[in-house]
Amino acid sequence: MKGSVKKSIVTRVRLAFLGVCLFSAAIIWKVGNIQFKEGEKWRALEQERRVVYQPVFATRGSIVADDGKSIMATSLPFFRVAWDPSVVDKQTFKAGVDSLALLLSRFYSDKSKQDYERKLRNAYTSHVRYLRLNSRQINFQEKKEMAAWPIFRAGKNKGGVIFEKVDKRFRPFGGLAQRTIGFINEDKNGAGLEFTFNRHLAGKDGEALFERLPGGNKPIYDGTEIKPIDGYDVKTTLDINLQDVAENALYKSLVDNNAQYGCVILMEVQTGEIKAVANLGKVDEGIYREDYNYAIADQGRTEPGSTFKLASLMAVLEDNPEMSLDEVVDTGNGRMYIGGAVKTDSHGYGKISVKQVFEKSSNIGVAVLVDRQFSKNPGKYTDYLKRFGLHKPLGFQMAGEARPYVKDPQDRSWSRTSLTTMSIGYELKLAPLQTLAFYNAVANGGVKVQPIIVKEIKQVDKVLERFEPVVLNPKICSDETLAKVKAMMEGVVTEGTARGIRSEDYTIAGKTGTAWKFKNGAYTRTYSTSFCGYFPADKPKYSCIVVVDSPKKGRIYGADVAAPVFREVADKAMARDAASQRPVLARTPVNRAKTPVVQAGMQDELRLVFEKIGVKNETATPDEDWVRVPTKADSGADALALQPLAVRPGRVPDVHGLTLRDALFLLENRGLRVRAIGTGRVKTQSVEAGSPARRGTVVTLALQPIGQRTTGAPVPLAAPAPSQLAENKLLTPVDTDLEAKTRELAATAKVRLAARKSAISSNEAKKQEDKKQEPRKGETKPTTPAKPKPAEPKPSKRPTQITQQATPSKPKKA
Repeated sequence: MKGSVKKSIVTRVRLAFLGVCLFSAAIIWKVGNIQFKEGEKWRALEQERRVVYQPVFATRGSIVADDGKSIMATSLPFFRVAWDPSVVDKQTFKAGVDSLALLLSRFYSDKSKQDYERKLRNAYTSHVRYLRLNSRQINFQEKKEMAAWPIFRAGKNKGGVIFEKVDKRFRPFGGLAQRTIGFINEDKNGAGLEFTFNRHLAGKDGEALFERLPGGNKPIYDGTEIKPIDGYDVKTTLDINLQDVAENALYKSLVDNNAQYGCVILMEVQTGEIKAVANLGKVDEGIYREDYNYAIADQGRTEPGSTFKLASLMAVLEDNPEMSLDEVVDTGNGRMYIGGAVKTDSHGYGKISVKQVFEKSSNIGVAVLVDRQFSKNPGKYTDYLKRFGLHKPLGFQMAGEARPYVKDPQDRSWSRTSLTTMSIGYELKLAPLQTLAFYNAVANGGVKVQPIIVKEIKQVDKVLERFEPVVLNPKICSDETLAKVKAMMEGVVTEGTARGIRSEDYTIAGKTGTAWKFKNGAYTRTYSTSFCGYFPADKPKYSCIVVVDSPKKGRIYGADVAAPVFREVADKAMARDAASQRPVLARTPVNRAKTPVVQAGMQDELRLVFEKIGVKNETATPDEDWVRVPTKADSGADALALQPLAVRPGRVPDVHGLTLRDALFLLENRGLRVRAIGTGRVKTQSVEAGSPARRGTVVTLALQPIGQRTTGAPVPLAAPAPSQLAENKLLTPVDTDLEAKTRELAATAKVRLAARKSAISSNEAKKQEDKKQEPRKGETKPTTPAKPKPAEPKPSKRPTQITQQATPSKPKKA
């Protein structure tokens, strides 16, 4: 029994061993077959899969402002650093590996020199063909620096260094016009200019051969690569300074009123070029960002409210050209049943003229005029709106323009109340840009132009495509009607709801707007406020619309919320417009000196300024970096003599007369710490010039306003000549006194100073005498009554704002 069991076990073991041997033999045969018989086939397949063609992305074009210099979005090159040790010869590697490891360790600061040296040696001895040295991307300047390092300086064919280019989109002005510039993602979806003009900006990608290796793909430069064609540049109509003004003014209003969102559009009247478009939405309490294009797209399309009354009255005046602006309209006591619904005003105006109806933004007055003119034929009213071009999109260059909604009697939602309700800006929807285009047509003599935001497509300095203004409607109304509506719009600012933004320096025409918001099937107590108009009213240069949605803190009217933003933008735009300033500058004579007041600075900068303004200058040391103008230099001299400013290594420099920026540069580069007092140029320094510069020493600089000499008594300025014209609030010219006037005024000042000192001395003596005499008991010490100071003239107050605004028929309040 035992023998048979043992025999059975041995048999099984032998069978198992035989099976293992046969299986092993089969594996060896298969390996040999693959290696020798099918070797060429598999090697060819491996080579085919290891080497692939991949796209080489083109550099995306830039988006620039209207000056062609201010870059709003561009692509900057960054690089990933890799290394192919297989192309480096042994002698070059041994000579440079130690220094290269040290430089890599210092540059990246993530590993020690020993770690990098070990990494390089292991890759070299293992015959690795691609090694990513660090995941951090470097910029172009760092690339140039790194290309000069040991081993790398031999180039990619002998040093093995590989710089893989990666473009990154960069906005030099940060979030300025962020939503207008827009974006585009990997799926080619996006918004703004980046998305709309992607075909021009993207360029054409190239193609190159890459070898797949552990750690990444290595490019193979075999001459078959197709070079990419870089994208074109897009030149916009945006003025970077006015854009900044618009965003800041809007931001302040949104924060002050705790509003939900807002937008500002500033446009040139004749050309339709948009100079600024700001969109800010609330993302958190007190935080606003450009999160959506409310000026153009669907979310900004709302019921315009009272700003639409311009279109209603224009239709009335066109249909009844005999109507005078002085014609009387009875608005009752502020509540009236018109066209099947009750219309209300916040005040009972009684009988007022047509012009006052518009100026006071009377809902009843506008509804009465429209109902009287079009109640028998409502389609005629909507035909006028279509003639004005309010029913269709503008065909704006940027994708995403909202489609306006203006219904007519054939619409299923038309009712008996629709005519009068539409007349005051409800039951229809417009985007802010569409409202502005209509107002701009009024400012442009009735010519409605298409707004544009892109002026040119360029390749370097060559213009490939230029966009010219497009006229959408050569005449929206007659000249007689145009003159009447212009007079009404000017009256809104001089006599009506927007009196608070009236300017003494230029005229404004426009209309305030306040609209109740429709939510969940009913009008709620939240408002959309707006102001739309143009300036200067006599010679329109710009048109502008401001919309602030859902303001709180008790301010709900367009005159209180949106109009001040319009005024701030208009002030800054007018201050920058040279042509508009000529009449204002003519009010005050300006004495011009032959040469400017110059003290010290970098010679290259000063000479560049002198060259630009046509001032002659002389220097005996053209190689000196820093120069000074003698303090006794005559401001009326024909030329300025520049003298070298002593700047010695290891010594404290003389920074008298330098701006704080230049003084900081010279002192802090010597290890000195600076404490500045005041503003302007350096008047005195606490550490004497020429003394040893000890690192960490604190140098206190006393500054004085720029334009004053650092030595000598201040010279009073001449009073301006009397003028009957109003003072300019936007621009105050600076006077530079001539020599004769200066001497005369200096002498007068000395006489007054001496008299004042004498009066002070006599007062002091009298006080000392009074101290010696003690008052008796029960008596009070006599006192000399102080001379009353002359009252300073108070600034003139702006007229009180009229807060009447537009409202729909359903709510009781306007």
